[in-house]
Amino acid sequence: MELLTGFKIKVCSGLPWVPCQAVVLITTCNNPSSQDPTHVLHVVRASWRALRCLTSRKISFVAGGKRDEDLVLPINSSLSVTLHQDQLKTTTTAAVSKDFTEDRIWLNGREEDVEQPRLQACLREIRRLARKRRSTGDEDPLPLSLTYKVHIASVNNFPTAAGLASSAAGYACLAYTLAQVYGVDSDLSEVARRGSGSACRSLYGGFVEWQMGERADGKDSIARQVAPESHWPELRVLILVVSAEKKLMGSTAGMQTSVETSPLLRFRAESVVPARMAEMTRCIQERDFQGFGQLTMKDSNQFHATCLDTFPPISYLSDTSRRIVHLVHRFNTHHGQTKVAYTFDAGPNAVVFTLEDTVPEFVAAVQHCFPPESNGDKFLKGLPVRPTPLSDEFKAALNVDPIPGSIKYIIATQVGPGPQILDDPHAHLLGPDGLPKPAA
Repeated sequence: MELLTGFKIKVCSGLPWVPCQAVVLITTCNNPSSQDPTHVLHVVRASWRALRCLTSRKISFVAGGKRDEDLVLPINSSLSVTLHQDQLKTTTTAAVSKDFTEDRIWLNGREEDVEQPRLQACLREIRRLARKRRSTGDEDPLPLSLTYKVHIASVNNFPTAAGLASSAAGYACLAYTLAQVYGVDSDLSEVARRGSGSACRSLYGGFVEWQMGERADGKDSIARQVAPESHWPELRVLILVVSAEKKLMGSTAGMQTSVETSPLLRFRAESVVPARMAEMTRCIQERDFQGFGQLTMKDSNQFHATCLDTFPPISYLSDTSRRIVHLVHRFNTHHGQTKVAYTFDAGPNAVVFTLEDTVPEFVAAVQHCFPPESNGDKFLKGLPVRPTPLSDEFKAALNVDPIPGSIKYIIATQVGPGPQILDDPHAHLLGPDGLPKPAA
């Protein structure tokens, strides 16, 4: 059974949605000593399949717009880093059954419109690839009718539509999950890209490039890994959550308006990004934080300059966002070098890159400038950070009046892997009836 290559197999019973014959539980064994669940797949012969997997979100440090909105093709190549699933993740369960009467999808417990064009594009593409696989005779020995409907449930553990790349993580997780359910083993860049362009980068761990490509049909517009998650173990990422509210202007609509109206965006794509991509790749490969940090901030600034160059102008940053920029530059000036670097996606929340030994001091600086109002014990989430006092000299150098409550909380994380399949058979988001389980 080709699907089982590289896996260990257990035969189980008592799992839901089992109308006939045996269930096979497949788990990865890349790291048998790890306590972190990684892989599960239930297979019921000719009747039902369900899979639960998770992806983490990604952060772009060289971004761009789209030249073809239907095929979701970019006007330039781009780079991002995938964050660790222990801190930020999207979890998705997909189930296919002959008993389902229609495709349905739930996001964070709320049913969404399954006819949404990008979601339909994903479903059509994954089913096309499944049909192609069968037409070549490379058929799954546990056949599944492609006429069966699918139920999908997805949950983010970070704010959705708030400029934290939730759509990219969600569509990457969806594409990966559906591919496993339908037995598709080809490159999934096009499937994920149809949902959210940058989702193709979330299919890989570590540092990932989305290649612009040149073909009109987009077949060469794919993601490739520049460096694995283990490449730069000292690198840390701090998410400074300013607002968890949904953006007034979505990133897709905003970027399309920028492509249509911003001369700066076109100049950037043609004259700036190619050299910047090469330089950023070098910084990553050589673990050059000085170069990496400065280039990351410059690219973020230029991205938001194109937003202001758009007509009507788009402003994703808030006053608190700009105060964070000020804090980062004051911090670096005090140390005489680039020790922290900010980037902002299409939203007010800041992503700060730094190295492990700088985290305690910068977190202390953030807490000094943006002290929590009432959630002091929950202000810092994710990786543990040891408390560090700031000297009076350093506080004076920061030269800011503290603004309590401006930052809701901080998530400390690091570079992480690509999609993982979970191995807990009771952890599916869908219940035995194919509907979302009640919230715990």
